[in-house]
Amino acid sequence: MRIPLTKYGRRELVLFGVPCVAGLVLSLIFLPWIAPLPVFVLAFLLNFFRDPDRDAPHGDGLIIAPADGTVSHIVPVFEDNYLHCNTTKVSIFMSVLNVHVNRMPAHGCVEYIKHTDGKFLDARDDECFRSNESNLMGLSLRENDIRIAVKQIAGRIARRIVCACKVGDVLRQGQRFGMIKFGSRVEVFVPDAVPFEVMVKVGDKVTAGKTVLGKIKNT
Repeated sequence: MRIPLTKYGRRELVLFGVPCVAGLVLSLIFLPWIAPLPVFVLAFLLNFFRDPDRDAPHGDGLIIAPADGTVSHIVPVFEDNYLHCNTTKVSIFMSVLNVHVNRMPAHGCVEYIKHTDGKFLDARDDECFRSNESNLMGLSLRENDIRIAVKQIAGRIARRIVCACKVGDVLRQGQRFGMIKFGSRVEVFVPDAVPFEVMVKVGDKVTAGKTVLGKIKNT
């Protein structure tokens, strides 16, 4: 059975996967009691970089989860880089066991991208929102000309953010746009001026490209 793996992890899969396979073969020949170690590492890599196909839900005004994980915050914040207004922020914490490929929350055009270097605090820490390395993407939604923002935030273990799109790209809802490598947080910002109904609560488990975070009403 083929395991669907993300193209964003090819480098790590080669760098770490090939030595693991070689180590497994050698350990089986010379030191069988060591064999579980390369098996564990290889299993972790395959699990982390898995990328299952998913069908996004259909419906006007839906904002879907950009990441797998647990809803950690639903709070009001002022987004001062792209939206420049008060917003509702929905944060999703991803553990190392979650699928880490990120997907578009809505059909839209990428208008803004800003990468910010920073710290690597635990992604569950409130301070990571301001201090951690991050990548902010601003989107103009095609169906109603509303603007929202998506922020990828590195965590304590995560050291690389992949944003595989550029300003001017038009991406469909549920389409892959990047990932964060290893354990992290993704946030969605919707302006308060937008009639947005949140349909999840803190503690909910969500699935990228499938779970509806909320709906923009009267669209």
